[in-house]
Amino acid sequence: MLVLAGLAVIVVGFALRLNPFAVVVAAALVTGVAAGLAPLAVVAALGKAFAANRFVSVIWLLVPVIGLLERHGLQERARSVVAGIGAATPGRLLGTYFVLRQATAALGLIALAGQVQTVRPLVAPMAEAAAERRRPLDDAARRRLRALAAATDNIAVFFAEDIFIAIASILLIKGFLAANGIVVSPFGLSVWAIPTAVAALVVHGVRLWRLDRSFVW
Repeated sequence: MLVLAGLAVIVVGFALRLNPFAVVVAAALVTGVAAGLAPLAVVAALGKAFAANRFVSVIWLLVPVIGLLERHGLQERARSVVAGIGAATPGRLLGTYFVLRQATAALGLIALAGQVQTVRPLVAPMAEAAAERRRPLDDAARRRLRALAAATDNIAVFFAEDIFIAIASILLIKGFLAANGIVVSPFGLSVWAIPTAVAALVVHGVRLWRLDRSFVW
């Protein structure tokens, strides 16, 4: 049971709001030592795992790139583009993004867009610009739009990614059902994910329609 001490380190560290990286490394060291490994062996294992999976860290290169683009006016440019489109409304814009996000997620292109790459620098500012064409935004309305922009991305991906047959969630569902005596093929699961994705589109579409109604004088 001593090897579970690493979990206690994570809980305490996050509860105290310590640096997440330091907390995870400390938890790994505690777990390794509790399992009977020498401290140097634990460090070597961490280094080997990082080197073997270093491609996972490539995604973090997007963060400074997006920050640099924002500093040079990416959000302002996105706002100006939408401000010149007369038919643009927050609901229509977010609805279009929802459909595109579902289509790409259904093809397995989950990392093509996301909160960092598109929602913060592009989608949210464009939704705000579309709303500002109808009336000034107070702080509450601005926060509501940003929350809906983030929710649009999350909901679209969550309910459409299972349409793609080669994804981890399909394998997880298949394994869970098989463990309970229910044999279902991955293709069958992906097919039955389509009605769920359509239902999510309809429900969220109604929410976006109500959003546009709230911005009419």
